[in-house]
Amino acid sequence: MGRISALVTIAFLAGLGIGLFVRSTGVAASQHKDTRAADLAAIERLHKADVAATLTQDPTALTRLWSDDAVKLDVPGAPWVGIKAIREGFEKSRAEHQDFQVLRYSNDITEIQIVDGWAIEMGYLEATYKMSAKSDPVSVPRTKNMRVLKRQSDGSWKFALVGMK
Repeated sequence: MGRISALVTIAFLAGLGIGLFVRSTGVAASQHKDTRAADLAAIERLHKADVAATLTQDPTALTRLWSDDAVKLDVPGAPWVGIKAIREGFEKSRAEHQDFQVLRYSNDITEIQIVDGWAIEMGYLEATYKMSAKSDPVSVPRTKNMRVLKRQSDGSWKFALVGMK
């Protein structure tokens, strides 16, 4: 009788352990889906802010899109490294090209990978702009683009690296 009781106890504990394991993986998967959904929604807010800031060319709005330690490679000359250099770059560009106007800007994201607070997104950028009120519009054809994003402590996302085409 003691042997059967021990086997039943072992079987019960094994079943309980397996059940808890299976349940925890289901909960973890559910939490992962919830986190991914929240991340994708926050990244979409960044995309909308990017379009709005790019169309207005407001240096303050453009700077708000970047993490403190970001690197902007798609600029003439040396890359802009850090939020201070990024802010100064936008301000200088605006001061030097006061009549610059973005007429159309879109970034069609075709793939996004999110891991441990970082996201890599790939897609295609298209834009039309004018250097001055009297100049002809210039179109940037559909161009491959990759951006690295960084999750902020408040759950929002900002650009960490942009400029690889």
